[in-house]
Amino acid sequence: MKRLPEHLEEIDWSLTTWEGSRREQLRRWATTPLAEIVARLEEMERLSAALREAPEEEEER
Repeated sequence: MKRLPEHLEEIDWSLTTWEGSRREQLRRWATTPLAEIVARLEEMERLSAALREAPEEEEER
């Protein structure tokens, strides 16, 4: 049987599914310090406000 190249053996293919990807996101979020979570949420809030206030561009016809 042929062996996969070394760089392909290191890939965790279970993370390429929807469920695997979501599970990895939740795992990483759970290990994130609270201060960093708060900082990320505040940044998302600032970005949301900036996008909400940005003027809408009209489509060119």
